Amino acid sequence: MINEDRIVDIEIKIAAQEDMLETLNRTVYQQQKKIDELETLCSAMARHIKDLQEGASEAGTALEKPPHY
Repeated sequence: MINEDRIVDIEIKIAAQEDMLETLNRTVYQQQKKIDELETLCSAMARHIKDLQEGASEAGTALEKPPHY
């Protein structure tokens, strides 16, 4: 009888741990998806800023006065 109680307790603990592990796995998966989205967004923003800087450099040189002014 005592052994049965111990087995039931162990089974309950294992079930709780399996549930916790599944919850943790879902959380890690969702976080990784969000990290991937944020990395994509950061890359797009970096490209956009670089394009803006290059455009400003080209526009700046086109608007400069010639040296004889």
